[in-house]
Amino acid sequence: MNIQYIKVGSVPEIIRLLPNSSEQADSYSYPFTLSANCAWGKQEAEISIENLRQNIEPWLTALFQSEHLNLLIGAGLSTSIQMSATSLPPAGMGWISDLAVCQSEIDTFATQAAQAAGRDKGNIEDQIRAINELIKGLEILTVLNTPQPENPPAPHVAYRNLKADLKALRGELSRCLGEFSRSVSTGEYLIKNADPKRKEETFNYLVSFLMSFASRTATRDRLHIFTTNYDRIIEVGAELAGLRLIDRFVGSIAPVFRSSRLEVDYHYNPPGIRGEPRYLEGVARFTKLHGSLDWHEQNSAIRRFGLPFGARSVDPFLEAEGHESNSYEQLMIYPNSVKDRETAEYPYVELFRDFAAATSRPNSTLVTYGYSFGDEHINRVIEDMLTVPSTHIVIIAFGDPLGRIMNFITKSGRKAQITLLMGDHLGDLKTLVDNYLPKPAIDKASIKMAELLKQRGFMQPKELGNSTDSEVSL
Repeated sequence: MNIQYIKVGSVPEIIRLLPNSSEQADSYSYPFTLSANCAWGKQEAEISIENLRQNIEPWLTALFQSEHLNLLIGAGLSTSIQMSATSLPPAGMGWISDLAVCQSEIDTFATQAAQAAGRDKGNIEDQIRAINELIKGLEILTVLNTPQPENPPAPHVAYRNLKADLKALRGELSRCLGEFSRSVSTGEYLIKNADPKRKEETFNYLVSFLMSFASRTATRDRLHIFTTNYDRIIEVGAELAGLRLIDRFVGSIAPVFRSSRLEVDYHYNPPGIRGEPRYLEGVARFTKLHGSLDWHEQNSAIRRFGLPFGARSVDPFLEAEGHESNSYEQLMIYPNSVKDRETAEYPYVELFRDFAAATSRPNSTLVTYGYSFGDEHINRVIEDMLTVPSTHIVIIAFGDPLGRIMNFITKSGRKAQITLLMGDHLGDLKTLVDNYLPKPAIDKASIKMAELLKQRGFMQPKELGNSTDSEVSL
């Protein structure tokens, strides 16, 4: 294990936990030591998983019952699920090395954009952004539809045919989006065809992870899940958990994206009570900030088509929706093909508006898992959220190789409103579910039973570190 970074409760500093290298220590029971003197103890003091659980779980339990709870999931979740189910890391975004037109210009622009974002190398996403920008520029230059000027005599260089370049770029954009979609669908395919036992175990952990957040009392606002991922892993996990997801899509055969956000919800009428509908349990709101593999544009509307989880390609399903198999520019995976500013902002401007509205409310908690803080649009929303004193953010991450998370915490100036769990132990999905996340059910029968046991003297309080638990004596 590597160094773990933790900040919970009222402790102001970030505590660094080092792997326990003592030969005389029980590294299994006490896997960590303190890197320096802090509120938890003196330097080199041994820390057990039980010590961590007593500090983390009660704190998260309290935060998860905030009036408004939001969960932001990044690529780290998809990586964790695929690694757990298949032992194979994601293939990555890739890089198109044989663009037919403006190869050097696009590659240079994409590389500079990646470096500005703190990444050493660009990927196909950066290339697609560059192609989109170039297409918009060429559309402006060719809008007058003037004829191609006659080329100058040799040895002068011939004029570029901007109209031909524009046509070629549109074709390259479709090809890049096709490669991009296949990289996403390949991850789904590998998970679907993984070893059944490993796949079942992995999805059980995913279900427990989601329900740890979704199990909220009826007096609290619905959990709102946001994700930057294009795959449907969250949707599959919610389906297995019996968790209903409310998004902006309306309809059954070909659900259509609605610009006007309707505050629809699920209610039921308890027997014997009139006029007092109650919230139905097992419901959450869901927003995919960067689009999805199964969204496409059709007749100026955004629709969701019936793409099975694990499909090897979207080609046959695009054809079924009336598109050609190579019409990948119709897919709503950001950054998509754009013709003007209005199209570029829709539907993503609506989705980001939902994110800002959900997080920047008083008494809100935002939990991030697997998000590397590499998206400036999202970071600005989170920064605005922290200007509300009663808000809180919980950052859970497997690592921070580019230093973006630590840089965000430092720049925010709001450490009191930030909880941090970072490292290959604290950020591991299975470890989180087994030890640190609140139990995924609010069981009123169990609560009532505990109260009765206390009243009858069967349950004795037992001090455990910073929290108080109880044990049953029979």
